[in-house]
Amino acid sequence: MFQNASPELIITVVTIITSILGIVLGTAVPALAEGKAVQKALEGMARQPDAASDLRTTLLISMALLESTAIYVLLVILIIIFANPLNDFFFV
Repeated sequence: MFQNASPELIITVVTIITSILGIVLGTAVPALAEGKAVQKALEGMARQPDAASDLRTTLLISMALLESTAIYVLLVILIIIFANPLNDFFFV
């Protein structure tokens, strides 16, 4: 498939495929973790309504931390796509 392709094209295709896999995993894993955190917090609130405000505060802080991982993944993927450091590394 890539017998006659230029090295720049191969690196670009590999970068795009890696970026797709990275963004899928980098958003799916935090989304699943956020869902699990919400589920456990709601279970805790249902069991102990008096602790609902503490659980809510802890939940919001943990959701922000979990979401920041997805934002970091997006940042890294955007750097890889638009500032592709591999082109500079291999083709000086």
